[in-house]
Amino acid sequence: RFWSAPATNTLNLRRGRAFHPIGPPALPSAAVRDTLQFFIAATTENHMTYPITKTDTEWLALLAQKQAEPGAFAVTRKASTERPFTGKYASHWADGSYHCICCNAKLFDADTKFDAHCGWPSFYAPTSADAVELREDTSLGMKRVEALCARCGSHLGHLFDDAPQTPTGDRFCINSVSLTFAALESGEAV
Repeated sequence: RFWSAPATNTLNLRRGRAFHPIGPPALPSAAVRDTLQFFIAATTENHMTYPITKTDTEWLALLAQKQAEPGAFAVTRKASTERPFTGKYASHWADGSYHCICCNAKLFDADTKFDAHCGWPSFYAPTSADAVELREDTSLGMKRVEALCARCGSHLGHLFDDAPQTPTGDRFCINSVSLTFAALESGEAV
């Protein structure tokens, strides 16, 4: 028996089944249904197969070996987001290139970086058309374009088309913890 009526309430019986006098329980709202569908899809969706794949344990070990910042695993593997204005590359303006923290793939050149005043490193173009994978992201009740490393599938951030001051009009809003930096002089990741 999953439901019991208070002593003052009257149960109506139809066809041998009890039902509440005010009607059946309400169905979840559209927002709740959409959220549930997102979580179900996220756990069953067939993600693209990437050239570099590892288990979560292997990614954790790799990031620990690289002495990645706290939160790097949550951002790169679970699509979390670092707080704005806290990342080490938000106000970083050296010559060089930005690479994926997980697989070291070259993603962005420093000459495409600009200050979007959003709190995250912003770039107007990746180093090559196939360096960053783009896919629709409908989480958090909004429609966005997610940016991922095309080599290992790490979540990098999002792409927005709200930068008219750039040659492309695009703003790749990227989490600092998903990046490493290779200075132009040394070519070594920092």
